[in-house]
Amino acid sequence: MSFVQAIRKNWPGILAVALGLVWIWVSRAPEGATTAGGIPAPQAGFLAPAISLTTLEGETVALADLRGQVVLVNIWATWCPPCRAEMPAIQRAYETYHKQGFVVLAVNSTVQDDAAKIPTFVAEYRLTFPILLDGDGAVTRLYKVASLPSSFFIGRDGIIREVVIGGPMDEALLKTRIETLLKEKP
Repeated sequence: MSFVQAIRKNWPGILAVALGLVWIWVSRAPEGATTAGGIPAPQAGFLAPAISLTTLEGETVALADLRGQVVLVNIWATWCPPCRAEMPAIQRAYETYHKQGFVVLAVNSTVQDDAAKIPTFVAEYRLTFPILLDGDGAVTRLYKVASLPSSFFIGRDGIIREVVIGGPMDEALLKTRIETLLKEKP
């Protein structure tokens, strides 16, 4: 069989390979490009990015100061329906587990929200955990938040154990995750 006959016989396979190579070449990243500025999104198994924000009351809260406690960083906004739906469950979890070393850092994505509505929201849901204001969006960017709510369960050692994107989280999920993390040794 000659070369030309082999090509004619196998042209569908050759065409598929050629198209695949063209697709790979066209869809490659530009030289020197990195994903999301070269910093991966926070994920389970990695150290939680350091944050330090001001509360509604003007106090500064730093995640690093909470080492040894189980922390839920919940990034939310007042206009977000799933955020609104999960807040009562988060408040109940906080009331149940706070004395055992569980802390909620509710980070309001203030650049996407109306700061004037936050106190009303807090009163409506009777929230007693710290409400942190991400006024310049730095934490939202650092945590690569693409969807609200975004929640990060952080162990006593500062390592992210689970990331929950979207919501609402229910009480069963919160209870399971929190109790598992509280059992871990510091």
